Amino acid sequence: MARLLVGCLLAAGLVATGTVADGGPAAAESGGATVVPVQTTGPADRRFNLVVMGDGYTADEMPAFRADLERHLSTLWSIEPFASYRSYINVWAVEVPSEESGVDCDPSLDAPARDTALDMGFWGGCNPGSVQRLLTVDSAKAAGFADLVPGTRPANRQIVALAHSSTYGGAGGTYATASGGNALSALITPHEIGHSLGGLQDEYDYYARGVPGGAYADGEPASAHHSLLTEDQMWAERAKWWRWLGEESESGGVVGRYEGGMYSTRGIWRPSRHSMMKTLGYAFDQVEREVMVKAVSGKVDLVQDHTPDTAPIGADRTVWVDTLHPTGGELAVEWRLDGRPLGTGGARTLDLRAVDGLSPGRTYTLTATVTDPTPFVRDPAVRGSAALTRTVRWTVDPALRTARTAVPAAFTGHTATAAPVGARSVVYADTTHPLRRTPAVVWALDGRTVPNPGNDRDLDLAALRLAPGSHALTARIPGTREVLRWTVDATPASVAYELSEPLRTVRRPGRPVEYVYDGAFTMRLTARDDGAGAVVSQFRVDGDGWYTYYGWPTDAAAPFRFSPSGTVIDDLVYGKLGRPRAVPWDDATPEYGTHTVEYRTVDAAGNVGRAQRFLVTLEKKP
Repeated sequence: MARLLVGCLLAAGLVATGTVADGGPAAAESGGATVVPVQTTGPADRRFNLVVMGDGYTADEMPAFRADLERHLSTLWSIEPFASYRSYINVWAVEVPSEESGVDCDPSLDAPARDTALDMGFWGGCNPGSVQRLLTVDSAKAAGFADLVPGTRPANRQIVALAHSSTYGGAGGTYATASGGNALSALITPHEIGHSLGGLQDEYDYYARGVPGGAYADGEPASAHHSLLTEDQMWAERAKWWRWLGEESESGGVVGRYEGGMYSTRGIWRPSRHSMMKTLGYAFDQVEREVMVKAVSGKVDLVQDHTPDTAPIGADRTVWVDTLHPTGGELAVEWRLDGRPLGTGGARTLDLRAVDGLSPGRTYTLTATVTDPTPFVRDPAVRGSAALTRTVRWTVDPALRTARTAVPAAFTGHTATAAPVGARSVVYADTTHPLRRTPAVVWALDGRTVPNPGNDRDLDLAALRLAPGSHALTARIPGTREVLRWTVDATPASVAYELSEPLRTVRRPGRPVEYVYDGAFTMRLTARDDGAGAVVSQFRVDGDGWYTYYGWPTDAAAPFRFSPSGTVIDDLVYGKLGRPRAVPWDDATPEYGTHTVEYRTVDAAGNVGRAQRFLVTLEKKP
């Protein structure tokens, strides 16, 4: 068993973040494996636990595993809904040294077998009938190592196995796999988690690369993001993604009906032109994101604790619920007495002594309903599911008298104070629950009190519209010495671009700088931040979806290459200027004229930088 030392970080409600390298003395060893808490947001049995392990990393190569993991995580936190629900997730690294470096059948079927801890292999585990990119893991061994993480079990965890390889590949069954060192590998991980956790399907229109998938021949798929229905049928039947039709897609374009998906080129349709499940680099679109919100939220309980409800309670006390705290927004709490709403403004505590109409001689039903009001969800069935709505019920008997007990006012859990928080984060501070007096939490920013009526346990920094710079945030309990302090990082990371030599550069007043080319050109994005942690750079062309910058598919250190028709690499197409082209049979017609290229950053604190832009004009060669 892992040593108890790991458990010492799991103080209820605390958020402790850091890189794998920060694990140090908190790591616990068992049978050659080392369990390292990477991000701790609460007790393992009350959180969704992402358990990541590496294969083919020798003991001497373990720093490479830690670096690969940090890169994968920084990308994951830049993607919704993981950015907004990061506070629901614990991350654990299980460091398992392998005897030999690398994994089986990498890159070819005749490559030598490797003696590794998890028996990972490309080609579906060295199957000649499979495809190279299918990267498998010994599930029994992976589960055995994950079991070393105390408090986790299959129902509250997701296993991700990273192979020590620069070959493109991954898989998304019960467990997700990805190569650790490929330029695109940090984008493979969220895609495969989409499969494993959310049950999302591939939107590719091929299975074997370079071979169109043909026509879809089955009935209406169960997949939430594939359909045979027309848009009119979706509206009429209120089916599939009808609630999102016509809106600007988070992954670019407009949510509608685009042909191709589930390995077929014809006869089946998806919601967006491209998305995380079709082309790595783009976001989940709204349909996929809604599925993923339910999947992540379904691994936790919105109500973490509450006043005991197994027996009637008196009306001479306070009643409370402790909730989770999404990073991207506050949960809503509604109190009702015999069905009558009580105006509490979303407070987590209710003083029954202040409630009118309670008299001895009868009992009352008190409820607190906790709901996630996220705009990422529109389906009432999803909103009302146990993943996003939870109700606690008490019987109140005014004839009962509550025994007095001394409970000092104190903080019990809070957003981590060790690292800066972002300017759009929700910061929280939970307290003890005295029976007669509810401790108030008073927030101050840069020494000035911030009004925060109703739910005083959460402070939504986004609503404050903070000026760029560093700010001092405090939460205190009046009348005590209990004070929490955070640094708020309200300055996004910066990013600079570098282009290959143009034919000419055009500068006009009031317009972005324009670069003229008659063929391919390269773009390198270099991010800088004054804080710790990795920065993710993104770009988009002509207002299309934001695309994560990763260098170039064959070399993460190389710049991204734009060309009139795109560049074919392993039967996929990258960098077509204008409308993207994903596969060789997509339209390759060059789009001459002027294009707008925007670029921005997402830093480790979650700050999204303001988009900047330049123009590129593509001319025909003379």
